[in-house]
Amino acid sequence: MRLVVIGQAPFGRECLQALVNQGEEVVGAVTVPDVPGAKKPNPFKELAQELNIPLIQPKNLKNREFFEWIKDRNPDLLVLVFVTQFVAKEVIDLATHGGINYHPSLLPKYRGGSAIAWAIINGETQTGVTIHYIDEGVDTGDIIIQESVPIDPDDTTITLYYNKLFPLGVKLVAEAVRLIREGKAPRIPQDPRLASFQPALKPDHTGIDWRQRASTIYNLVRGSVPVPGAITRFHGKELAVIEASVKDYGGWEKPSQPPGKVIDVSEEGISVQTGQGLVLIKKLQSKETGKMEAVDFARSFGVKAGDVFESVMPKI
Repeated sequence: MRLVVIGQAPFGRECLQALVNQGEEVVGAVTVPDVPGAKKPNPFKELAQELNIPLIQPKNLKNREFFEWIKDRNPDLLVLVFVTQFVAKEVIDLATHGGINYHPSLLPKYRGGSAIAWAIINGETQTGVTIHYIDEGVDTGDIIIQESVPIDPDDTTITLYYNKLFPLGVKLVAEAVRLIREGKAPRIPQDPRLASFQPALKPDHTGIDWRQRASTIYNLVRGSVPVPGAITRFHGKELAVIEASVKDYGGWEKPSQPPGKVIDVSEEGISVQTGQGLVLIKKLQSKETGKMEAVDFARSFGVKAGDVFESVMPKI
């Protein structure tokens, strides 16, 4: 089949390499425009140029130039690997078999651009990769292939993606293309009764309510790194908690200290009371100070037992 691969970043590069290694005929590569002054190169672009694959870098995927460029490639299949823009139906229709997309969740659960983060924040113990046909909806197309992975208790968005969903995604993208080429690819409709959609994760979603359980706050921290972080305030200063652990899960009885109160400051970090149990803050970040170990923050700003971290109610 004649493939046009649309992607970016290391994941896009690895998928492109896997398809070439599999012997697929890649007739075009599409990636994002260069960022002026960027320190890091676009690895997807570098590989496409190295392999002499025709390349285009449109500002958006809806302009006429992009449509005509795809049409000139006469593709059998569009392969989307790390794409943050919608591909118009008229472009999808240019390919004999339409287009397929990599999505890091077990669709129809966790549609949307922050699927990895929301799965962790919601305390899920498994997620996975889905390769599906693209249509006019957001991650709503028929499923070709799907495989699950566990979410370990200490996984963050970073470890879950790079250690599990990245390599699995590369493997399944290549497998889905092979199945389509061999005429063996299923089209499994998504069950709308099981569907969920979560918005792109923003600071408005990641405020810490210290009245919640320690485990809930810990999940929020794990799911919101590297950005935007779990948001709290100390003496009016907005901070992002970017690393933490559960120090004490607590019992069901009401805690003797108010939520948000600093219980202890040690070399490990800052222990904070929650609605059930204690959270140990290990790293913090602010616009003024950048990333800091919690113990260094405590020394710099005089944090001591009895002080209070303020809740920031999420706006969702």
